[in-house]
Amino acid sequence: MKKLFLTSTLFLLLFSCQENKPTDTDIVEQAAKNTESSFPIKRMSRSEAIIDGIYDEKIKTNEKLKDFDKRFLSLQNDSEIMKDLYDDIIKSSENYYSDAERRAKNIMDSALQKEVLNLLKNSSEKYDIKINKLNALKIQINLNFIKLNSFYDVYKIKKTLPEIENYQEIHPLETDSLENFINKQNQLLNELKNFK
Repeated sequence: MKKLFLTSTLFLLLFSCQENKPTDTDIVEQAAKNTESSFPIKRMSRSEAIIDGIYDEKIKTNEKLKDFDKRFLSLQNDSEIMKDLYDDIIKSSENYYSDAERRAKNIMDSALQKEVLNLLKNSSEKYDIKINKLNALKIQINLNFIKLNSFYDVYKIKKTLPEIENYQEIHPLETDSLENFINKQNQLLNELKNFK
């Protein structure tokens, strides 16, 4: 009995699907109508951050934007280089004082040991005064780096927002196709519910 029920259900399902296929295809084709654009926004959303993708497309044809983008990226790159350079100097100096203190503590002559440790202490204190100012400047460079990125994101959003709004205008979000498709789904759902 179950096999007969399943067989007849599948037969009816296939028959009803074949019967409605042209209409369903029309609904899908209607929904897909006007989804192509000369601006490759759909492609961008799959391959890169969409704002960056739209912005990159915009600067291809605008020399002023291209120049600004180049200057921005160069400055941000230089910020990283400066930070790394000073980090290396600081790390080397700190390693030196650490190594020198360890070695000085191994000096057997206590008077000589005390003299060398005092020399290191004086030099380290002078270095700390220099490094405090340097650290304050490094903090400011890092803050500026973050601020620049934030404002650059604002700039990109303002430059690209008209493009996404234009894309939405070209591709209106009409609900007719979706409503028709839901009706077809509900119709088939009702048929399945009424099978005995």
